[in-house]
Formats: sequence, C-alpha cells, structure tokens
Amino acid sequence: MIFSVDGLTGFGDAISAVYPQAEIQRCIVHQIRYTTKFVASKDIKAFMADLKNIYQAPNEEAAGIALDELDEKWGSKYPSSVSSWRSNWAQLSTYFKYPPEIRKIIYTTNSIENFNRQLRKVTKTRTIFPTDDSLFKILYLAMMDITKKWKGRPRDWGQILSQLMIYFGDRISDEDLE
Repeated sequence: MIFSVDGLTGFGDAISAVYPQAEIQRCIVHQIRYTTKFVASKDIKAFMADLKNIYQAPNEEAAGIALDELDEKWGSKYPSSVSSWRSNWAQLSTYFKYPPEIRKIIYTTNSIENFNRQLRKVTKTRTIFPTDDSLFKILYLAMMDITKKWKGRPRDWGQILSQLMIYFGDRISDEDLE
C-alpha cells in the first residue's frame, strides 16, 4: 500500500513496476540529512527552523507555501538544498494525504535500517559461508531473534488501522486485521 524509501535511484520505479497501486514516500530524515549537508554550520539552526515548516506542515498546500518561503530565503545561498526538495516533491509529499498517526509510521525508514543493521552485525563477523543455505539459515535465525524483541503494535494502532481501512479498505483482507 505504502512504501517508505530512502531515495536510492530507481527504487521508486522498481516498486511501481511491481506494485502499480502503491504509494511511495521518500524518507524525510534522509532528505533532511542530504539537504543540510550543503548548509554552513552558522546557518544550520535558522535553516532547520524554516525546513521544519515544510515537513511539519498540516497539509501539502501549507508545505508548498513553506517550501516557497524556504526557496525565497535560502534558495540563492543553498540552491542544491532547496532544489532537492522541489525535484523530489512527488515522493516527499505523499504523506500529506494521510492523518498524523499514519504519517508518523511512513515518514522515515529508520526502523528498516535498524533491522538491516542487526542483520549485518550477524554476517560481518563471519568471513565465509560454506553454502548459500548456511547464509540463509543464519539470517533466518537472526531475524527470528530480532523480531522476538519487537513489542506489540505502534501506539494508537486501532485508530491507525481504521484510517488505513478508509484509504485501502479494498486491499486489506480480514486476515490482515488479525
């Protein structure tokens, strides 16, 4: 239904090819990191305050206005930072379609990255795997260990689920609700 991606080139196209109905949300945290890479340390605090007006806006229209204001104030000094928001706007603004509870889940890929980091920790200590099967087994066992530590559902899950049913009810089965 909704994919949260980190901006890897071609990732959105690959997802659209396999899941044509899917929404794609680019990770806001990755976008902020990329954007601030070009900003001088003396300007970072003021720049970030203006940037927050974009990604914390109540809707896409307000975010667009905030982006115009950011461009007006900082565009000439940091053109790469502002243009990256404009060129990626279609995937950065997806989450404005949804209420705050859903936005909180899809605006970042940090939880996915944390999972991948834990898998890498298991494989990096071994220099060689005798077979592909041995690699799959260790990854499977690591995944089972990692997911044991996951506790319950996100805060306000009932409300989130009912909101997802409004947007994607035709694509959610009764089995998904259990």
